[in-house]
Amino acid sequence: MELFTENDLVGLEPEHPWAHEFEVLRFADGSVSCLPNHLFHDPLDEGAPVGELHIGRCSSLGSGSLIKFASETQKLNIGRFVTGGMRLRFLLNGRYESRTLSTYLFAVQNVGVRNVSAPAADDCLIKNDVWIGDEVTILSGSLIENGCIIEPGSLLPRGFRSEPYGIYAGNPARLVGFRFPASIRTALLELAWWDKPMAWIKAHNDVFLLDLTVDEKATLERLKSLQPASVSAE
Repeated sequence: MELFTENDLVGLEPEHPWAHEFEVLRFADGSVSCLPNHLFHDPLDEGAPVGELHIGRCSSLGSGSLIKFASETQKLNIGRFVTGGMRLRFLLNGRYESRTLSTYLFAVQNVGVRNVSAPAADDCLIKNDVWIGDEVTILSGSLIENGCIIEPGSLLPRGFRSEPYGIYAGNPARLVGFRFPASIRTALLELAWWDKPMAWIKAHNDVFLLDLTVDEKATLERLKSLQPASVSAE
């Protein structure tokens, strides 16, 4: 299993208060990302020797979570500022072949009986500023867009697709609402604050404390003020 993260990774933080439960990744700006111990599993429920995990700064998965890889080609991509609850399940299993006489993998018996290779599972992508509640199960090929909330206990089926800033719940997970009106969602996606340096976030910390749903017009004006000033044509 290969782990990829930001280019300014400093290293592990063994003295961090959470280090007994997590692998704590420290970045040059002082931020951290946390991965629980015993996160990676293979079909034998052992440490996965294959697969790729990409995780951005300030993202964490809760204790008791697991990622099951079944193929070296599988990838789980987690963006920045993703908050994952406890006991999450990322089941990135290889798919079964349903068009042959049997779904059974005869080759595992090692008695000279072959089977066709199972179709490869699709990659899983979780973008930025996503909140995932406890005990959510996510299957391969899922795409969670920026700003989403996944309610606790939800199941994201294979090939799941969300909308930015949507709120999803259930088994299978369905859209139950949006965090903000469409105009604010558009402005937030244009701002893409998760791509800003930590110094920018600190400088504009007051905006992160506001209730953006109280006054739509005032919110849009405030978000517009955070955009770089346009350069006049000469």
